[in-house]
Amino acid sequence: MGLLLAPECLPFAIAAAVLAGLTVIEMLATVMGFSITELLGKPDFNGHDGIAGYLSWLNVGGVPLLILLMMALGFFAIAGFAIQAVAGAFWAPLPAGLAAVPAVLVTFPMVRASSRTVARIVPHDETYAVDLDTFIGRTAEVSIGPLDQGLPGRVRIKDQHGNWHVLRARAAKGQEALKIGTEVLLVDRKADVFIAIPALVDPTAADNQSLRGQP
Repeated sequence: MGLLLAPECLPFAIAAAVLAGLTVIEMLATVMGFSITELLGKPDFNGHDGIAGYLSWLNVGGVPLLILLMMALGFFAIAGFAIQAVAGAFWAPLPAGLAAVPAVLVTFPMVRASSRTVARIVPHDETYAVDLDTFIGRTAEVSIGPLDQGLPGRVRIKDQHGNWHVLRARAAKGQEALKIGTEVLLVDRKADVFIAIPALVDPTAADNQSLRGQP
C-alpha cells in the first residue's frame, strides 16, 4: 500500500485514478441511456507517415477512442507499479520520471496487441457499404436505452450480409419507452436516427402521421 501512495508512483497512481473515473462515468452514462464510448466513436488516423501512421499502427484493432485511452491508462499504471516494485525489491524505487519511460515503452506494444482482442468484443457501429434505408422494416434489439422521444438510444441489428451494426434510434411518437433487450421494428428514419416500435406491433396500425410527420 505504501508503494501505491509513494511519490515515485504518482504518475501511475494518477493513471489508475483516471481509469477508475472513466469507468464509473461510462457505467453511469450507460444507465442513463447513452454511451460515452459511442459518443466519441473511433479515431480516424489517416495516412501512414509521422504521428498519424504510428497511431494507426497502435490502434490496429480499430477500437473506440475511449477504450483505447482506458487500455493505455491501465497498461501504463500496471507497468509503472511493476517497475517500481521490482526496483524497490532490488534497490530502491526509481524517480517517477525515470520509471515512466520504460512504462510508456511497455504500454504501446501492449495496447497494440490488445486492440485486436478488444475489437472482437466491442460491438461495431460501421455501416460498411450498406444503404441505411435497407434497415427500415428489419427487427433490431435495444442495446442502450430505454428508447423514448428524447435523446436517441442504440439498437443492434444484423444486415443481409450477416454483419452486426449499432444504430441510433428513438421510439415513435406516442410510443411508450422501449426497454433494453426489447425487440423493435425500424419503421422510418430521420437522418441517421431510426424510428422504432415494438416488433410485435403491426406497423400498418401505427399512426403514419406520428411516424413521418416528426420535425
